[in-house]
Amino acid sequence: MLVEYRITGRGTADIAASVEAGVASGALPPGSLLPPMRELAAELGVNPNTVAAAYRTLRERGVIETDGRRGSRVRPRPSTTPRDARRMVVPAGVRDIAEGNPDVALLPSLDGALAAAALRYAQAPTLYGADPVAPDLARLARADFDADAVPAGPVAVTSGALDAIERVLVAHLRPGDAVAVEDPGWGGSLDLVPALGLRVLPVAVDDDGPRADAVARALAAGARALVVTSRAQNPTGAAVSAERAGELRELLARHPGVLLIEDDHGHGIVDLPLHPLSGVTGHWALIRSTAKAYGPDLRLAVLTGDAVTLDRVRGRQRLGPGWVSRLLQHAVVELWTSNAVDRAAVARAYGERRNALVEALRERGVGAHGRSGLNVWVPVADETVVVTRLLAAGWAVAAGAIFRVEAGPGVRLTVSQLGVSEVPGLADAVAAAVRTGVAGGRND
Repeated sequence: MLVEYRITGRGTADIAASVEAGVASGALPPGSLLPPMRELAAELGVNPNTVAAAYRTLRERGVIETDGRRGSRVRPRPSTTPRDARRMVVPAGVRDIAEGNPDVALLPSLDGALAAAALRYAQAPTLYGADPVAPDLARLARADFDADAVPAGPVAVTSGALDAIERVLVAHLRPGDAVAVEDPGWGGSLDLVPALGLRVLPVAVDDDGPRADAVARALAAGARALVVTSRAQNPTGAAVSAERAGELRELLARHPGVLLIEDDHGHGIVDLPLHPLSGVTGHWALIRSTAKAYGPDLRLAVLTGDAVTLDRVRGRQRLGPGWVSRLLQHAVVELWTSNAVDRAAVARAYGERRNALVEALRERGVGAHGRSGLNVWVPVADETVVVTRLLAAGWAVAAGAIFRVEAGPGVRLTVSQLGVSEVPGLADAVAAAVRTGVAGGRND
């Protein structure tokens, strides 16, 4: 079935996003036949390999299917395959440092917090019509925001950071709008944006966060929103420095209509200060998840922002799940008020492992990045070769392809399961796998 829909874009991500926008809007219904790759490449004025890569991305995400000479069509039931579902199966006996999970030994026990939450529920059950945000949680979250100079604003609670990012984007953007996203960056955001019918505009990252020149190019290209990881950026460990924050605030002040989303990914696990950008633009949100410091299964994040954004987020939430379980909210209140996590000790534990690995790699002539958080990013010449060699040496690492759009190849090493005594052996293995050193990386 041929359909009159104009696919646009110059890069792989833009072309894939254009197709997904057509699928999301209904302009490309199930069964629609996409143009042959060479024909579309000629129409767009790009290399056929660029279109081939876009079609491959769409196939991996379950949006289209290819049947030999019959061409590529929109699947009857399009679905999105997240990048993290493409990770390798780790063989027995291989050390797995590919997963981005926190160290379970550093997570608090939930027994007491859940028991306290259950007791509160027994005394005053949450029923329909109650405030979706527990007052104690809102008060504590707002106090934390105030302590870090985050502008005043109401508080909402979502089922994790990605849920919050999605709700904020949907509150302001429509299919076809462009979103500036860090590259390399969190695969969840890189998947979410095109899944919503939005276009990804990749923004290069260095150790101090998104590069101001890259953000400026994205804004000049029409980005309607910018997503920034404040600290412990995944996968590079970047953290927005005071100087970089000043540059970005000055830049954003010239674009007051841009939606700013800050994901304070490292809250509770890093000792670097927060340098917020929020408040410069008319619409903004800053998000903090409990996942890394208190446990991923809590599925809870708090966010603040301008009144319009938070009103839209909370209003739309009421029409869906309604609220995040007050039982979980009360459990988090108990965890926070009982100081169940020694944030300084957690930050120190991750920092010792991360810094030791970065230094060991540098001593062996391998450039690595890891300013904060759980991860170390190593730019390489060939991801497949390095991942394969490390697997043979007994180490499973994450290929950088799941974190990048235009950035050069690399591998991510998560230090949360790593003992400091294991660092020299791992560094030796990485150096041997990389061989002649690193190339490309993060466009920095």
